[in-house]
Amino acid sequence: MAMPTTYETLRADIITAMKARDGATATALRTADAAIQRASMDLAKPIDDALVIATIRKAVKNLADAKVEFEKGARADLVAANETEIKLLEKYIPKGLDAAKLDALIAEAIRDSGAQTRKDMGKVMAALKQKPEAPLIDFSSASKLIQAKLP
Repeated sequence: MAMPTTYETLRADIITAMKARDGATATALRTADAAIQRASMDLAKPIDDALVIATIRKAVKNLADAKVEFEKGARADLVAANETEIKLLEKYIPKGLDAAKLDALIAEAIRDSGAQTRKDMGKVMAALKQKPEAPLIDFSSASKLIQAKLP
């Protein structure tokens, strides 16, 4: 039996949450499911692990951004709800690469793309996106590292 895909796991967890009458979990996962289906339609791509992970990663980032705003507004109730939802969704995101591995991939991408300066940043990012490890790369931190390596 093959390992279930991230999406299959998510769908199964929605059913489990509904059966357990865990409304908050079911709603959060259904929202993620809707975002994944929307991304699939918008990009005209099938739902695969890369799409699911990218969509969930974006959702977690949006929740984290909103949490900052809720903290500014002293809305402890909303902060707590967001933290719960972030923890829930992070289960579906594979742990990122460790710093050394990411560093090595970036060095390789810079070499492969022939990048000389920060103007070549796009080439390096494109080379990184071709790597088999691409779904595990956090591109916002990767871009900071690339900038640090290029004059």
